[in-house]
Amino acid sequence: MIVPGSTSQSLAAALAVETDRRVADVAYDRFPDGEQLAAVPGFDGDEAVVVCATVDDAAHLQLLQLQDACREAGAERITTVIPYMGYARQDDVFDIGQPISARAVARAISTGCDRVVLISPHEPAVADRFDVPVAVVDAAPLLAGALPSLADPLFLAPDAGAVEFADAVCDAYGHGETDHFEKTRHSGSKVSVDPHDTEAAGRDVVVVDDIVATGATMSAAIDGLDKPAQTVVACVHPVLVRNARSRLARAGVDAVHATDTVEQPCSTVTAAPVVADALE
Repeated sequence: MIVPGSTSQSLAAALAVETDRRVADVAYDRFPDGEQLAAVPGFDGDEAVVVCATVDDAAHLQLLQLQDACREAGAERITTVIPYMGYARQDDVFDIGQPISARAVARAISTGCDRVVLISPHEPAVADRFDVPVAVVDAAPLLAGALPSLADPLFLAPDAGAVEFADAVCDAYGHGETDHFEKTRHSGSKVSVDPHDTEAAGRDVVVVDDIVATGATMSAAIDGLDKPAQTVVACVHPVLVRNARSRLARAGVDAVHATDTVEQPCSTVTAAPVVADALE
């Protein structure tokens, strides 16, 4: 059975259709003292596929509860699909006494499942933090299907680290040119981006990244473009915190296309096909 976390109901539903599996009835509740309770009444499958994006601390706890509830209900095998893994970018120690948060949450999740499926993690090495087998799948190529007809398209990554995502979307689209900007991060929300010499004037530009959180990097990159015909953002994980979406609009973005690893209004592309392949 497919067991959806409250943060991943759309993806779980699409995955159920893709794999011809049933969706479990999940109850999300809270006790009077504020503690949450996630239960799966009526679960009767041999295998549970728990789908839960850990977009915040509450979702992390809910995922652990769902895994435990499925095991308690008799599931012999539990696969945990993490569409977006929170804390995955905290994968190193920068000062004495700091935790490696990615390792801490991965270990906790590992205690309650038999395998994990990660969708386009920011750092692929985070898969090594789990104590169970992990399949890493790439949802970036799926974004090409949501793009409109583009004239002389230019697929741009906001930094060198996102070039593989721009290449993947460009290859799936079928034609175009790829390039990237040089990014310097000054703080968690302040970045400067220096454009390369690729000519953008009069072209349809698609700025591609794996995660858009505050929109600072994307906006800085777009500000450096010289009169594109239109500017489209394509991303796997549309975290879009605070005023990120309006920030992109002010920067001149005409449309945002994203997958349903994080449920947002722009999440029009389902990652279910690549997850289904991993389950098979």
